[in-house]
Parts: sequence; structure tokens; C-alpha cells
Amino acid sequence: MPQVREYEAAAYDVVVVGAGHAGCEAALAAARMGQKTLLITISLEMLAFMPCNPSLGGPAKGIVVREIDALGGEMGRNIDKTYIQMRMLNTGKGPAVRALRAQADKAAYHRSMKATIEAEPNLDLRQGLVERLLVEDGVCVGVVAATGARYRAKSVVLTAGTSSRGKIIIGELMYSSGPNNSLPSIKLSEDLEHLGFKLRRFKTGTPPRVVGHSIDFDQTEEQPGDVAPHAFSYETPDSAYLKDQMSCWMTYTNEKTHQIIRENLDRAPMFSGVIKGVGPRYCPSIEDKVVRFADKPRHQLFLEPEGRDTEEYYVGDFSTSMPEEVQLKMLHSVAGLQHAELMRPGYAIEYDIIEPWQLTATLETKVVKNLFTAGQMNGTSGYEEAAGQGIMAGINAALRAQNKPSFTLSRSDAYIGVLIDDLVTKGTNEPYRLLTSRAEYRLLLRHDNADLRLTAKGHELGLISDERFAQFEAKKAAIAAEIQRLQTTRLKPGQVNDWLASINAAPLKDGVLASDFLKRPEVSYQDLMQFIPLAAPLDHTITEEVEISLKYAGYIAKEQQSIARLQRMEAKKIPDRIDYEAINGLATEARQKLTKIQPQTLAQATRISGVNPADIAILSVYIEQGKIAKVGA
Repeated sequence: MPQVREYEAAAYDVVVVGAGHAGCEAALAAARMGQKTLLITISLEMLAFMPCNPSLGGPAKGIVVREIDALGGEMGRNIDKTYIQMRMLNTGKGPAVRALRAQADKAAYHRSMKATIEAEPNLDLRQGLVERLLVEDGVCVGVVAATGARYRAKSVVLTAGTSSRGKIIIGELMYSSGPNNSLPSIKLSEDLEHLGFKLRRFKTGTPPRVVGHSIDFDQTEEQPGDVAPHAFSYETPDSAYLKDQMSCWMTYTNEKTHQIIRENLDRAPMFSGVIKGVGPRYCPSIEDKVVRFADKPRHQLFLEPEGRDTEEYYVGDFSTSMPEEVQLKMLHSVAGLQHAELMRPGYAIEYDIIEPWQLTATLETKVVKNLFTAGQMNGTSGYEEAAGQGIMAGINAALRAQNKPSFTLSRSDAYIGVLIDDLVTKGTNEPYRLLTSRAEYRLLLRHDNADLRLTAKGHELGLISDERFAQFEAKKAAIAAEIQRLQTTRLKPGQVNDWLASINAAPLKDGVLASDFLKRPEVSYQDLMQFIPLAAPLDHTITEEVEISLKYAGYIAKEQQSIARLQRMEAKKIPDRIDYEAINGLATEARQKLTKIQPQTLAQATRISGVNPADIAILSVYIEQGKIAKVGA
């Protein structure tokens, strides 16, 4: 076979490899920051594709989508244009765990994102298979495609996802493939290993899809969308809220389903030893659930439409790699699916990831300079986690191309900051899923206030327009003015005691500030307005922020005090490439972990498993005294 000749195709400021959710955000961010950008991907039909659940959002993940939008990213705007159902979850709980979730029209989401990318002035979109990196003196200067085309760049972002040496498994059937039977990327993984990267195998899975008209919905429970308007993007007006939403439906497995699974475990790749990769703990296959939770008589399933113009339904929480005929038996044992027609079988996919401790907080690799990675190839699961990394990698790749200082988010800034810090500080032994419980400051990292946390940063980066920033500033001023009004307006017992009696609440004995009255659990902002009405009503996004800020003021203040302590430790920088072997007194495990992770700040060092307070005290003294030697010195 003749050798493919390489040739100089074009030069860019930033090249992004892979056009999944991470790649799209990375490329758009770099281009919008004024950098000439190339987005190259195996298949244009897979751009912003949803190979698993056609939905976005949910606990923690939905807040990430809001954060991407607050920074000037695209995911929130795109889902607001293409959803078929929207629901706010956890409405009966506190504001820290409320989360928006949208069911997407899968095909429309792809088309809309592709059109956005095609219309971006500084962004070229190209189909191609990247097989290796151009690396000179330890610095990435471009990529080489299978056709021989060399694309030079000042910085490169890799977002190869599950196509990296991807292998699809359905029962005894195994074949090399990316997600949804797309072309796999083989040589790029080999090139990364050659460059010295540590890779490992992960696994994820997807459930079968069935034909909509073959489902008996009368045997299932309907889950309609919300009537009240919601949006992921701060730019989407309430007037755009979709009235004609499509319902999802809920059903359950049963003992017959579980018996079919148990009888066929010898053919289940998860248990027969065929699958080597580590799967996601928080999204197990149905066969894994049946084995691990043998005492449960049933597991809930969700039947979710994949779009308006398709009969395809996604059987949520029914991920499986069982043989196809076993999948059919399993489906037909479930209420509502007794006559379901299979459109696509479920499958497992194994793929390569880069061990994420090889990255810095900017998502630049420590092995090769000017090379950034994002998305599932960093060990995460989920479209939202991928996109959150993507926008950060794109921002930092653009800043590097401009020779400007890097940009990071701390754990107190955003869930995106929690996600990246967890990856680069702790690594991950399984596909990482972002959870609200992973965030220490979740009362501050809410769905409602992502713009207050991040929009000014997005504007400084050039990702938020002056017009949008002016609107944001006006909103911020309105919130401050209303808080000030409530903190200076007094309520008298005679104004409110009759109403308090009507709801069986304790009466007032003395006058009280309206802001303090609002802190009562039984009092809402709307309740308060009947006593001190405004001349003109405020937008619900403003009143929501006012109410949360005042009701939870004490808790918020405590978290802010904790953040101040954290920031003092974050300010203590650790020099690059320290020789931890030269520090006397460090425990052996701490020395090994610190050498492996190479933390950038003292605060990051405290979050490394196996590094104890005594080790931190020793490290702190050595840093302050300037006694630390660098590796090779």
C-alpha cells in the first residue's frame, strides 16, 4: 500500500479536533475570542450528536449548562431552540439543588449547532480523521490528518471522545467503532502513547431504541413538561417558551425482566469478562443493577421521544450490552413494551481516556505544551461535563495563541471549577459524573445566579457582547436596589398579623424590617408584596434572586467566609516541577502523590488523597523559606 504523502494544508491560531459537545464549545470560544480556528472532525453528521440520552441538564449538570451560557458559550442557547420538553427538578427542595432538564430533539439540536458553527466568521469546519500531532521540542504545533494534510496551529485542543480506539460490544458481537457506528480513531491514541501519555480504558453504554407506535402508553405513567416558562440561556425570553411540549413516560422492570437477565448473565459481556473497561458507577447497565441490587423488585424506566419527526424512543435507565435477542425478551417483559419493536439495540462501547492528572487546571497537558484536552477523553461522562471542559479548553487555547495569561475557575466560582479541579487533582478511576454533593459551596453555585458569578468574566474574555453585559448590569442594579428597599422598609404588626393568623403563623409583636420578615419560612416574596407593593413589577429572575439572597443570607455568609480561607491558600503558589524527594519529613504516600499530580497551589495540594495536614504544614514552610529544589536541578 503506498504511503500517504503529507503536505502543508493551512495554518491557524487554534485547531480543535473532534466536534462533540466539548469540541463545539472549544472551537466557538476560540473563534469568538478573535482567533482563526479550525474544527476538524471524523464525521460532520456526528457534530453535537447525542449518541446516548437525547437530553441536557439535571442535578449539577443543568447548572453547568447555565454556567457555559453565562460565560458566553452555546449549549444553553442551542437547547433552548431545539427542546421538546422542559422541566425544573427538585422544586420542593432548596435552591442549591434545583436543576433544569430538557428533552432535546436530537436531529434538530445537531442541525442548529452545525448551522451556528458554519456561520461563525473566524471558524472553519472540516471533515477529517486526525491521526497524529505535530510536536516540536515538546510543543504541539499542529495536527496531521489521514489524507496527509498538515494543519499548523499555535495551540491545539483534543476532544476525541469515545471514538478513541472505540469498540462496540453487543453480546458476543464486538467490532471497532466510534459511537453510533461512526468511524473510530485508532492512530491518534497510538500517537499519544508514543508521546508519553498514560491512557486507560473506560466503558459506557446506551439502551435500546424502540418504535413509538409499538408502545402501549396506556400502561405507563405520563410525565409532561412544565407550564411555567424556563430557559437555560439568560438570553432566551419567557415569550419563547414552548407551549406544545412532548411528554415522556415512565414504566418499570419486574421480576420477569430480572429473571431473563439472570438466566443470561453468562452471555452478558459485563460479567463474562469480555468488557475490560471501567463503567460509570452512577449510570450502571440494567444487568448490573439487577445483580447489585438483587433485593429490589423493580427499577424505573423512562420512555423518551428522540424528536418530533421520528418514531424513535429512548428507553432510559435500560442501558445494556446483552445479545440482541435477549434485549428483545427483556423489553417485552416490561409494561407498555410487550409489543415494542426494536429500532436499535443497546450496546456498550470501550474507549481510551487520558489519565486526567496529566493536565493542569487550564486543561493544558503537562506532557506536551500548547496541547489542551477536553470532554470524555479526560475521563468524564455526560454532554454537559464535556461542554464545560470544552469552553475552558477553548478559552485557554485562544489565550495561549495570544500570549495572554490563562483563565481558570475555582471550586467557589462554578461547578465547572469543581469538575476540572476534581479531574486534575484526584484523577478518576471510573467515568466521572458531576454531582451536587461534590461541591462544597453548592448554596453559592446555584441555577439562578450563574450570570452573577460568571458573566463579567465572560465579558472580559470577549465572549459576552457589550449589549448583553449592559442588560446584565441593569439586572444586577435592580437586584441591589430591591434588596436595599427591603432592608430599609419596616413592617408593623397591624399590617401583617391578620394575614399571619390566616396561615396559622406566629404574629409580630414589634415592627420588623421587610428583609427579616422575608426570612420566615412561611413567607414568600410574593406574599410580602401585598404589604409593600412596587410601583412596577420586577422580572421574576430579579425577584427570585432577591428572595434567595435574603432568605439564605446567614448560610451564604458562612460559605463566603470559608471561601475567603480557601482563597488565601490558593494564593500560595507552588513552583513548577518541585523535587518532593528533597523535602524532609513528607510521608512516603504524600511524596508519591505530590510528585505525580504536581499541584499548582497549596490549596490544591490539600485536596490530593493521601496528603495529610502534617504534609501540608511541612510543604508550606519549605515554600515560604524558598528551600525547594526543582527536578533535575
